[in-house]
Amino acid sequence: MPHYVLRLVLLLCVAALAGCGFSLRGTGDSATLLPEDWKSMALVTGNPNSEFSRELVSRFASNGVVWVDQGEANYTLWLGPERFRQRNLSLNSEARAAEFELTMSAEFVVRDRERAEVMSSTTASVVKQMENDPRNVVGKAEEIRLLQQEMRAELARQIMRRVGFYAATHSGATPDPT
Repeated sequence: MPHYVLRLVLLLCVAALAGCGFSLRGTGDSATLLPEDWKSMALVTGNPNSEFSRELVSRFASNGVVWVDQGEANYTLWLGPERFRQRNLSLNSEARAAEFELTMSAEFVVRDRERAEVMSSTTASVVKQMENDPRNVVGKAEEIRLLQQEMRAELARQIMRRVGFYAATHSGATPDPT
């Protein structure tokens, strides 16, 4: 097959993917989700060095948020602790867990410069299921650890989407104090 035919086919595939709206997760111009006055934020959390807090800070920063001290911020995100729960969904013939449900959640509130609640207390949560092999305890522990990382990232994305949606639909409700 001549090279120009292969190039044409590749070009058509790329054009079809672009035309249908395909994009890799986490890419695209999502920085436009937040109005300009929402891009100056502070984070208040009981554990600012936790993996979840760092994931959230990174997610918001990649969407144009500049993290500043609470006194300088237009809005403050109050983040509760990450809660992780694991429960058995089903048992195997030996009465051991055959399938788990993993749940991770966190509460958050957004307040304005005067500490008035702009976005009331909201709980974001992510649920995943996984199969269990009781004979491979070490492998399953590592799988749970990896799933927890994915769930933290999804939780941070979910909070970013919710705050972004709220900010976009209520951007005229609170004037820019600067």
